[in-house]
Amino acid sequence: MTAPDLDDEKLPSAVDQAPSPIDGDITLEAGPYLQGEDQSQKDGEFSPARIEAPPLSPDEIYFPEGGLRAWSVLFGSHSPLPLVGSASILYVFQEYYQRTLLKDQSHSTIAWIGSVQYCLVFFPGLVSGRLFDIGYLRGPLFLASVFFIFCVFMIAQCTEYWQLMIVHGISLGIASGFLWGPAMPVVSHYFYKRRGLAYGIATIGSSAGGTVLPIAVRRLLPVVGFRWTMRIMAFLFVATLGIANITLRRRLPPKNAKGGLFNFPAFKNMPYTLYTASACIGFLGIYTVLIYIDSAAVAAGIDPDISFYLVAIANASSTLGRLGPGLLANRLGAVNILVFFASIAGIMTFAWPFAKTLASLLAIAILYGLCSIGALCGPPISGVIHDSAGGYAAVGYYAGSMIILGCALMLASKVVATGRIGGLF
Repeated sequence: MTAPDLDDEKLPSAVDQAPSPIDGDITLEAGPYLQGEDQSQKDGEFSPARIEAPPLSPDEIYFPEGGLRAWSVLFGSHSPLPLVGSASILYVFQEYYQRTLLKDQSHSTIAWIGSVQYCLVFFPGLVSGRLFDIGYLRGPLFLASVFFIFCVFMIAQCTEYWQLMIVHGISLGIASGFLWGPAMPVVSHYFYKRRGLAYGIATIGSSAGGTVLPIAVRRLLPVVGFRWTMRIMAFLFVATLGIANITLRRRLPPKNAKGGLFNFPAFKNMPYTLYTASACIGFLGIYTVLIYIDSAAVAAGIDPDISFYLVAIANASSTLGRLGPGLLANRLGAVNILVFFASIAGIMTFAWPFAKTLASLLAIAILYGLCSIGALCGPPISGVIHDSAGGYAAVGYYAGSMIILGCALMLASKVVATGRIGGLF
């Protein structure tokens, strides 16, 4: 049996790239990546165990921190991310589906389509992340690109709810997940000291997708119809995904990661368990405002042609919300920054149902876009609450509570890990 073909590419050496070393205030100390730290279960307890690591190659010690290849990879990582932003097009389609194809379905039922897609953007990372670790990038990326474009073309042919759920919700979500999965970790192959900034720049693609694509779809639907709107979007994705397939390249060798696909002993680590729980609970509320702010504004008497742009404004403002935290995370701690901004998003969610004027709704959209970070069950549960209560106040209470509870659990994970509330974490 021969070794797997790692994307048919030769890993560049340190001499070829002339990379800059990790210097300054960053010290190469024992860590899970550089020292080959593994997680093993011994005598029924979860504890880190040192294993002897092979000698590090120059590429694993030196990071380019720039250069043509590094910046081209960072540019290429933008290309799949508009697909994540494209998930926010659902609020445009939700309005269209309610008026045309799915007139007999409730708000909460239609919301399941987008929620399944949101969830599956992240869930396939369990598989795509593992494939990336063992050396596969270009093959899965190409197959996922073809499948994604095929799904967009097929949405144009859907006329029933179950068809839209299978194609728009499940299939498109899975394809998006396999595209999103390798787009982010490959950036870490080229940046170390600038990694927070690099991630912030990379995720701007999803903000761009969430800003431009809904406006384009809204303008195209009455002009060319639903089917040709989807076909035009598919051709657009051919171009963006083509860029990703050309530019995304690995630099570091595969990781010798042991264990199965699911590492259940990891949940014996209490800080990790609390953090995971906080993310799950927070996602139950985080996307509610983006999904319902348009219809809530119309219910408050705002012109539909104006209220439509509230989500686009929120997505546009999230561009700064991605760059800023990326810069601050290296200085103040990633969890600290996440708790702070998510708490503000929770407060904005509580305030949103009481915003009845265009100015107040614009303020909510901008601040929420800056601070929101979600998300299978959130929008459908919000839809059920709206249908039952007959208004958006109860929806805001629910979603805001979920976000704040998620922040509390995230803060608890920090306290358990460090023994204190303050400090870098």
